[in-house]
Amino acid sequence: MRFRPCIDIHNGKVKQIVGSSLQDEGDSASENFVSARGADYYARMYKELGLFGGHIILLNPQGSPSYEMTKKQGISALTATPGLLQIGGGITDENALEFIEAGASHVIVTSFVFKNGRINKTNLKKLVKAVGKERLVLDLSCKKVEDDYFVVTDRWQKLTDVKLDAATMDDLSDYCDEFLIHAADVEGKQEGIEENVATILGQWAKKPVTYAGGIKSCSDIELLKRLGNGKVDATVGSALDIFGGSLKMKEVIEACK
Repeated sequence: MRFRPCIDIHNGKVKQIVGSSLQDEGDSASENFVSARGADYYARMYKELGLFGGHIILLNPQGSPSYEMTKKQGISALTATPGLLQIGGGITDENALEFIEAGASHVIVTSFVFKNGRINKTNLKKLVKAVGKERLVLDLSCKKVEDDYFVVTDRWQKLTDVKLDAATMDDLSDYCDEFLIHAADVEGKQEGIEENVATILGQWAKKPVTYAGGIKSCSDIELLKRLGNGKVDATVGSALDIFGGSLKMKEVIEACK
């Protein structure tokens, strides 16, 4: 288990938001933290701390008034630290290579692969052809429906019929290098992890898997470590001191070791 840092960018600013509050209409979201610093500042900080494999998420859709500002911030972080970070948000087969050439180690994809509520293998194969499976991370961020969890797309706003389980991860693992999973119901709320999601990931864990959502303390990290059998990496956002929270970065890094 290791700590995977993050840089979330919305309306051209590095932010921490409540994931379930994000709305494309009006580019609105409930904000936990808005930074006065650029994305490249955080990328350099992560490099100095010896952290890698973290992710940049562009939270504005393509075509929105703020997308280009948000993209510019993401590119600035990639060019400042080539090969250090992954990037996701509006990735398709047509633009994926642009981000790799700008310095991304991987591109992270959800909506292009999960079209009309189901897996689109044609689009998935286009992505693999564009950048190679070794540079592709599939984001299986999910929400709870009754007793199961289903993948959500379009910045966690649209529910699909794709269930988060071992069968789905087995099916998709031939097309990617890693998985990233935001537990969208608790994302940005600092109310503890979604334990059932952590258990699903820990029971599978055949490829690198990163969990994000709800971590507020080192005890949450210890719980994730236990439920994930030590095989699930952790992302912490709003709770971190660098994003206005009380949890110190060095404590988190140590807890993940």
